[in-house]
Amino acid sequence: MRHAVDLSGRVAIVTGANSGIGRGVALELARAGAKVVVNHRPNQDSEQRGHAVVQDITNAGGQAVAIAADISREDDVEQLFRAASNHFQDIDILVNNAGIEQPAPIQDMTLAQWQKVIDTNLTGQFLCARAAARAFLNRTPKPPAEAAAGKIIFISSVHEVIPWAFQSNYAASKGGVSLLMQSLAQELAPMKIRVNSVAPGAIRTPINAPAWNTPEALASLLKLIPYGRIGEPEDVARAVAWLASDDSDYVTGSTLFVDGGMTLYPEFRGAG
Repeated sequence: MRHAVDLSGRVAIVTGANSGIGRGVALELARAGAKVVVNHRPNQDSEQRGHAVVQDITNAGGQAVAIAADISREDDVEQLFRAASNHFQDIDILVNNAGIEQPAPIQDMTLAQWQKVIDTNLTGQFLCARAAARAFLNRTPKPPAEAAAGKIIFISSVHEVIPWAFQSNYAASKGGVSLLMQSLAQELAPMKIRVNSVAPGAIRTPINAPAWNTPEALASLLKLIPYGRIGEPEDVARAVAWLASDDSDYVTGSTLFVDGGMTLYPEFRGAG
């Protein structure tokens, strides 16, 4: 059966692609025909999981390569894009996915906890978006006039609009991503570079396992999701694949919330 989205011949960099949403996105883009750069942090555990994702893609007949880089570091980002371009000769899509959490009450949150989250979730996404824009603008030969010169897709969060007590660093980073995405979309649209975001809600990934890995925790979480189920990485991945494809060619500067209705503030249903 043919995949609904066709990304044949395209090259995609997915940051933080060794687990969770990033892994799901890498697999989905590969199923759609893209060649995928699986970015992972430069440590042994991340490297092993990154290579496992590459193996999954190649076993299914796709093409992928794992490249280590800490996206909060400017030199690492530049090396990532050089290595990706050298391996696949081009870059068409950036999925700006890598992100972390460092929760703490504000009175206990250290500057290091604040800075680490901002450095990865916001500065890291800026560095990767800048590198992608440079790659797209310098492409030779240029893509056909009717096609986008490149696509940047940020992975944000429902917490770009929903406040999150005890996670002020994370929420601030995602609020920043929202306006970073919109500002870049406005700036780059005349150059035929499309910039959008996908904002997941509660997704079944290792980063938020405590929120769903017991029946009691899951029942509490489901009260916040009108659609009545927790999301899966594939839910986010399919949205990303659509934004990466020419099917969404007239879409730029948009945030697609994939959250089962969490941003509808369900606690106000019938009240307020």
